Amino acid sequence: MTQTTNRQRRRGIIRPLTLVAALALALSACGAPAAAPPGQTGTGAAGGGGGGSKVVIGIGGQTLLTYLPTTLAQELGYYQDEGVNVELQDLQGGSKALTAMIGGSTHVTSGYYEHTIQMQAKNQKVKAFVDMGESSGLALLVAPKNEGKIKSIADLKGKNVGVTSPGSSTDMFVKFLLAKNGMQQTDAAVSAIGAGSSAVAAMEQGQVDAAVMLEPDISVLTKRIGHEPVLLEDVRTAEGLREVFDTDSWPSSSLYAKTEWLDQNKETAGKLAKAIKRTLEYIDGHSGEEIAAAMPEKFSGGDKALYAKVIEELKATLSKDGAFTEEGAQAVLKTQQVANPEVGNKEIKLEETYTNEFLK
Repeated sequence: MTQTTNRQRRRGIIRPLTLVAALALALSACGAPAAAPPGQTGTGAAGGGGGGSKVVIGIGGQTLLTYLPTTLAQELGYYQDEGVNVELQDLQGGSKALTAMIGGSTHVTSGYYEHTIQMQAKNQKVKAFVDMGESSGLALLVAPKNEGKIKSIADLKGKNVGVTSPGSSTDMFVKFLLAKNGMQQTDAAVSAIGAGSSAVAAMEQGQVDAAVMLEPDISVLTKRIGHEPVLLEDVRTAEGLREVFDTDSWPSSSLYAKTEWLDQNKETAGKLAKAIKRTLEYIDGHSGEEIAAAMPEKFSGGDKALYAKVIEELKATLSKDGAFTEEGAQAVLKTQQVANPEVGNKEIKLEETYTNEFLK
């Protein structure tokens, strides 16, 4: 990618970055919602969410806008309407949320669909049952200290790239981009910088040379450094999605669970899927202002009007009905085959990684 392309892409995101900068700074100040220690929730995997018991959903970063529907469903009372008692835990990283579910500390994960493919490659059956996002919402940024030094993916050789956590979708994005550009996965090191204030600090203080980040963290960094960051790749837009992944749909944030849990808790899974589907329909049919009014007060950072505009921008990246498509699943699989040696050329039965049956 040329430097001219980078400049063009930066100009293309001036409006959304400006739009959310003040809000993102406020969100950073108020911090992420506290996460309850896994396993200390009053319910374990044995309960399974049936018979009125609590269903614990681990979120891969609750303040990240890609997971907004999971929280909004609770705020709208849709889980309760469907007759399911839900507890949300912010685990601040997709791989951490997955690990908690596999270990039995949570029942369901609000995380990226690609993890179901990864787990099948490890002979563990995990299935996504409602899709929330049609774009990963990721961007690869150059740390301020390296602006002018890192101008392309090739310049990442020997550098340290920040990700939310190893094995997360942000980590897979780095590996995919390296492979796509003819590089080895060992050409760049990755470091866990989490999400929120820790990720922003890592970039601002030069603890990493570059990082994969999501909103609102990108806008927080923009505000703090006083100028737009250099972007190497950006799939927050439809144009970027096609350029990087060659697809118009790339299922990302979703609800997934162990296939065994789904088989044993079909009714509960159906209630969760319906609650999220209703939430997506609510988002599609309401203004950003109305949606902002339904979200937790602290999420707005004291500026509901600005928060409403951010949500309006977000709506374009969300699913309208919660359903997966085979084309979208295939696009994610291709990414994993390139980025993840544990998937590689293994035979993956995609029909076992997602289902739309609970949306009926």
